[in-house]
Amino acid sequence: MSSAELRRKFLEFFEKRGHKIIPSSSLIPDDPSVLLTTAGMQQFKKYYTEPALAPAPNVASVQKCFRTSDIDEVGDESHLTFFEMLGNFSFGGYFKKEAIGYAHEFITKILGLEIEYVSIFGGEGKVPEDGESEKIWKSLGFKDIRKFGRKDNFWGPTGKEGPCGPTTEIYINGVEIWNIVFNEYYQKPDGKLEKSKIRGVDTGMGLERLAMIAEGKKNIFETDLFAPLLVLLPADLKERKRRIIADHARALAFLISDGVRPSNKEAGYILRRLMRRLISYGMGQEQNLFEAVVKNYESFYPELNLEKISNVFGEENIKFGKTLNKGLAELQKLEAVDAKAAFRLYESYGLPFEVIKEYTPNLKREDFEAEFQKHQEISRAGQEKKFGGHGLILNTGELKAKDEEELKKVTRLHTATHLLQAALRKVLGEEVRQMGSDITAERTRFDFTFGRKLTPEELKEVENLVNDAVSKNLPVMMEEMNLEDAQKSGALYFFSAKGGSASGGKEKYPAKVKVYSAGDFSKELCGGPHVSNTREVGKFVILKEEAVASGVRRIRAKVLD
Repeated sequence: MSSAELRRKFLEFFEKRGHKIIPSSSLIPDDPSVLLTTAGMQQFKKYYTEPALAPAPNVASVQKCFRTSDIDEVGDESHLTFFEMLGNFSFGGYFKKEAIGYAHEFITKILGLEIEYVSIFGGEGKVPEDGESEKIWKSLGFKDIRKFGRKDNFWGPTGKEGPCGPTTEIYINGVEIWNIVFNEYYQKPDGKLEKSKIRGVDTGMGLERLAMIAEGKKNIFETDLFAPLLVLLPADLKERKRRIIADHARALAFLISDGVRPSNKEAGYILRRLMRRLISYGMGQEQNLFEAVVKNYESFYPELNLEKISNVFGEENIKFGKTLNKGLAELQKLEAVDAKAAFRLYESYGLPFEVIKEYTPNLKREDFEAEFQKHQEISRAGQEKKFGGHGLILNTGELKAKDEEELKKVTRLHTATHLLQAALRKVLGEEVRQMGSDITAERTRFDFTFGRKLTPEELKEVENLVNDAVSKNLPVMMEEMNLEDAQKSGALYFFSAKGGSASGGKEKYPAKVKVYSAGDFSKELCGGPHVSNTREVGKFVILKEEAVASGVRRIRAKVLD
């Protein structure tokens, strides 16, 4: 049974049983607690506490996911960065009996597979064992029911607070196929569990593992999800490298198509690591590899864009190729490579940790990451120097002023920058995400994600939209609210995966945030300062538009009295 059939059968099964089919969300999440989308439930997380907001009481999806925790293990027979998760979800609808029944029916009746054994939560501390799930499995004729503690059979929450609960897992041939979570608890920030008022179901079944079982293969790389890629790779490459290349090619194709661009921060840093590892393995010109990825997935994920993938990867290949050989030569000169030396090689030549580790197996990632963190902290400290008492680091970047008069000018430009971002998204679409800004009394500099040079007509339209908003004398209002409410309100806010910021990557928002809006034209989380109405901004003039990095553009603009 092909992977395409597995997706289709799964969705058809749950649609016939009253589930609304929801498309996969982006790998760039709406959840600021995570860097990338790691599970099918992420786009549904808020519905477990507010089911009235859900598109339906019961939904199902095939979700594209990315986990950075397994990067170092990729190359064995089971670990991946990018993967797909089949899932069915209920927000206060059905619970354990139905969820277990659905899973059992789908595996045994629809797919015709035999379940080897199941596991349940056996209790730990003050949390009792899941006797209800045990009774349900026994009623279905199962005797091999294994019990484990919180480490193995209790999921969540995402972050320090949220829905969580015991799980039951299904195993075939010793492989965990399906994890079914029963969200019957809510964890408070202090770690205490309370019985949830709304009981929910959250399940996840990895498509790659299911395909391995359904296709009768020995490992995931033999399935039809990988075979079309592996056949294109040189036969003399070691199997481990072949698997890494296939995994990374899939991953970066999806990351790029969802708007991530290579950088030295957060999601962009992850993408760059994958790209540079491929290039280091000699895969800098493998256009047919990306063609195979797109061909294999485009019928289900039409957002895959071969031209965009090829262009972004090609630009990185050109940049990195210039220093790769120098970096490898420098690496081979060193008798010993500790974390400091490894970071110097990364900083000077762009050599990713994975490439350096090929030559120095004893190098530990945690030591390398510690050096990386030290470097970021030093950069951050330098960035936060105050300028005459009026240096302000804000969610939208950095503002610089040396006296009260300059601060007024900066304030006008700061509000104008909010209007600029809103106008860009209206003209170019929602793929535009802020990558940082730098504002002085003379001009604003705004960086944003976009894949090409703007036309003169587009720039003029953006400029006109801003000036139209200015002329309407829109009130600029500030409202304090909970972070989650602010996000639900549609206010723009920073994710490093959607850009990062001038203040150093992913924003760490407090529980209470300020939301500034200019009428119904723009709305953002921000720390201020702002004018009281848009007319105070003055006439907005775009001075220049240019490229600053792969997939990142920059606009310089000013305001006139």
